[in-house]
Amino acid sequence: MSGRLAGKIALVTGASRGIGRAIAIEAAREGALVAVHYAGAADAAQTTLDSIRDAGGDGFILQADLSEKDGPDTLAKRFLDEVERRTGQRTFDLLVNNAGHGGRHGIDEVDLDIFDHMIAVNLRAPFFLIRALHPAIRDGGRIVNVSSMGTRAAALYMSIYAPSKAALETLSVVLAKQLGPRGITVNAVLPGATVTDMNPLDKDPARAAATIDSIALGRLGQPRDIAEVVMFLLSPAGGWVTGQRIDASGGQRI
Repeated sequence: MSGRLAGKIALVTGASRGIGRAIAIEAAREGALVAVHYAGAADAAQTTLDSIRDAGGDGFILQADLSEKDGPDTLAKRFLDEVERRTGQRTFDLLVNNAGHGGRHGIDEVDLDIFDHMIAVNLRAPFFLIRALHPAIRDGGRIVNVSSMGTRAAALYMSIYAPSKAALETLSVVLAKQLGPRGITVNAVLPGATVTDMNPLDKDPARAAATIDSIALGRLGQPRDIAEVVMFLLSPAGGWVTGQRIDASGGQRI
């Protein structure tokens, strides 16, 4: 396929649904060969792959539980093995760390298990996945880490989710400096209230109305809104943007 990402190879984590699915589909539409990662929802991942192929793109599915200590290394090996099988090389271009774990927890509701799981999925997994894969990213490649606008606006129910994502944003800045000499950009995208099957804001009229009142553009976000921002960062047009935290919230709580 022709497009902004023609000839590129991409890995999108958490791509079985929601924002990750939208990113995977858009990347394929733009010409990338896309690895669709999932943890447990095999049928949903297949739906993503079917949508990619229906749009004329190509991809493949990879399973790995990123909450497990060996999850990132397992995913990295499975990904590079499949890339090598298809291309004869163990190199690629684009990494989108979208997989994450949410949940609404005030500090008094967070026990050690909740804390450790949130950190494991939202920070430890992308950290060690990048560590495993960055040598295989071709010069001029891209890393995009999906964070949350909750890191810049206080929400009592994000007592551990927001700090875990804030750490991911800081990691993005550090890695932008480290990988910059190779022309690899590293950025964080901060979605606001976005309607997904795991965050069905549009099914609760009262909650949706209250949220919309906090958004400058006057509507809830859709997964493709976030995917389009990510496409810019993955494309040649985003080559002079690195180490940035890019708000994609429609102006929520500004």
